[in-house]
Amino acid sequence: MKRVIVFKFMIIFTLLISKNLSAQDFIPLWPNGSMPNSKGMTLEHIEERERITQVSVPKMLTFFPPKEEQNGSSVLIMPSGGYQKLTYNLGGIQLAKWFNTHGIAAFVLIYRLPNSPDLIIRENGPIQDAQRAIKLIRFNAEKWNLDKNKIGVFGSSAGGHLASTIGTHPADVSKINDAVDAYSFTPNFMILVSPVISLGDYTHEGSLENFLGKNPSSEKIQEFSNQFHVTANTPPTILIHAQNDPVVNPMNSILFYEAMMKSGVKGSLTIFPEGKHNIGIYNESQLTDEWKNICVKWLKEVQIIK
Repeated sequence: MKRVIVFKFMIIFTLLISKNLSAQDFIPLWPNGSMPNSKGMTLEHIEERERITQVSVPKMLTFFPPKEEQNGSSVLIMPSGGYQKLTYNLGGIQLAKWFNTHGIAAFVLIYRLPNSPDLIIRENGPIQDAQRAIKLIRFNAEKWNLDKNKIGVFGSSAGGHLASTIGTHPADVSKINDAVDAYSFTPNFMILVSPVISLGDYTHEGSLENFLGKNPSSEKIQEFSNQFHVTANTPPTILIHAQNDPVVNPMNSILFYEAMMKSGVKGSLTIFPEGKHNIGIYNESQLTDEWKNICVKWLKEVQIIK
């Protein structure tokens, strides 16, 4: 009899836990039938070894710190993967949990990849999803106890290219004629780690081809080489890179920072001697691991967190 009672309790407890997790698991970006730049195809979710290679439903995974620790700031994390896959766990969920330890609400963006067969204009898919996500955060800011003026983006590698695109391109391609359209998608700050910035010189060839396709025009390359689109309106930005990065040349971060300097954008650039293309939650050396402390101190310096 005792075993039956214990077994029933375990079932009820498991169901309660599952209910709590699913209640705040994710938020779809688009209402049914309203997703822009879509052919209307029904796609399956394809994932292998915690890498998503096809997105069925663009969404945000949500991570909130305890209310007592929440400071009102938030960050939208754009996972890396060369625009070919999304490393949503190590490059998303684990980072979100780290941001939570500093009182920052975090959202992991599961965005459409440019190679999706459903997209009409390949490069617009991830941009539309990122713009919509920031708008949704601002739309829900009061309900979530967030400051509308302290919403940032985090992007590493190709995720850094998407994040910097949102911060430097003012054209809105995410409007669907609903109440969310009225909100700005421009972030208040950017955190770019080993980012792809240029699609011309020093580019990461895989990200370039996956984003724009084979043999893109020089006009398209110029349009999405984000160092050329920094203005005085670009949000404050911190850049982190490794000198020995064999995948994304550190000149990407240098070019962006140089453009920030010319436009008077408040920012910071740190290039570590080691780290390769693996700067993140886990790092090769104590020095490289300092990027997290530098980032937190910078967020305090620009008054995003106290």
